[in-house]
Amino acid sequence: MSCIRFNTPAQQAQIRDALLQGRTGEEPVAKFLSPTVTESKVQRVVAMSTDTNPKIRESAALSYHAPLAVYEKLATDTDQGVRECLARNTHTPCDVLRTLASDPSERVRAFVAVNYSVPEDAMETLANDESELVRALVSWKTSLRDELTVAV
Repeated sequence: MSCIRFNTPAQQAQIRDALLQGRTGEEPVAKFLSPTVTESKVQRVVAMSTDTNPKIRESAALSYHAPLAVYEKLATDTDQGVRECLARNTHTPCDVLRTLASDPSERVRAFVAVNYSVPEDAMETLANDESELVRALVSWKTSLRDELTVAV
């Protein structure tokens, strides 16, 4: 099962490298780059994922560096906002997105539908969703993919 991505990690790296070429470190892009991911940063995300405040857990759900166990745990969080953030995160693993494609919340399923990393089988599930909104988002996203395929 493959994941649909419009920009692969390699393409994202190329774009990032192209933006930074010739920069002296004084340009706005260079000033606001994220720091290197360290073990302490990962541990901070793990700790955030268990916080009692759902807004803190939302931050963990949006992290690109959370361990798989954190993404899996947050997929069943009691707070809908946490699951929405996880569904929006393009770094959420495919299996977790599959889980979220069956979430009770229409908004969570809608965010899964527009996530560029969602696997094809989850998109098929969402294409038959009970929600007209979710089905419309799947249709819209599919039309974008089809337009890109024709253009290439």
